[in-house]
Order: sequence, then structure tokens, then C-alpha cells
Amino acid sequence: MTGTQGTARTVTRRTIVAAAGAAGLGAALVACGDDTSGTADQKPADTGAGNSGAGDVLAKTTDIPEGGGKIFDGQGVVVTQPEAGQFKAFSSKCTHQGCAVTTVKDGVINCPCHGSQFSVTDGSVKQGPATQPLPAASIKVTGDSITLA
Repeated sequence: MTGTQGTARTVTRRTIVAAAGAAGLGAALVACGDDTSGTADQKPADTGAGNSGAGDVLAKTTDIPEGGGKIFDGQGVVVTQPEAGQFKAFSSKCTHQGCAVTTVKDGVINCPCHGSQFSVTDGSVKQGPATQPLPAASIKVTGDSITLA
């Protein structure tokens, strides 16, 4: 053994498998992590902290479809109308991984990140992986105006 031969390393199959496993685990953790720099459709919801907008008109009652709803990203809420004249509000932040819900259709509030679905009536989980309902938000309906309470 002379010169560089004494410093050469032997790469074993165990080393390669361990490195591949560590890289795969890292990728999985990044994929399921809470990334605030995600796309507009998949970023965590703005909770409205520090920008509650309480008292500000969110919408007119006619803007909220019956059996559906409307998402207000800036305020971090989704307002629904399960039945004619009945308005509900919930956090627009999915309880599974914190992604912003993006659609309300056919009586369901949908999260695009992992497919969780919530009821427009009470925010309960209709389909997981979420296990907790969307928290209720306070709104006030005065005439034809809906405001955050």
C-alpha cells in the first residue's frame, strides 16, 4: 500500500441502501410538511390573525350559493349556505395538514392537498385523512350583508 491506496474508501451495499433510505425519508417529510411557499391552491390557509376584518362586510347573502359556499382567503374563512337563508362560517384551514381549502361544491368543502372533505352544514369531516372538523368562525348576517363578528 503506497500513496493514495491507503486512503481509498470502499463503498458497500449497506452504505448505498442507507443513503437511499435517508434521501427517500427526507423527500417524504418535505412532501407532507407545512410549506408556506406552496402554490396558491395548496398553501396553508391565512388564518387572518392580525387582520381579522371584524365588522367588515365579507359578502352579500346573494353571493353565497345555496348548498355551497365561498372562500375568503384573506380572512381565512369559508362561508356556506347549507339551506336557504342559513349561513355558517368555518376556518378555511384544513385540520389535516393546514392547507387552504379551495372549493365548495355539492355540499362539501374540499381540501386539494390530500382530499379531505368537510360538510357545509357543520364543518364535520365527510372524508379523511382529516379527523377533526373545521373550526366554526363567527359571522353576523344583517339584512343582505355578511360580516365577521
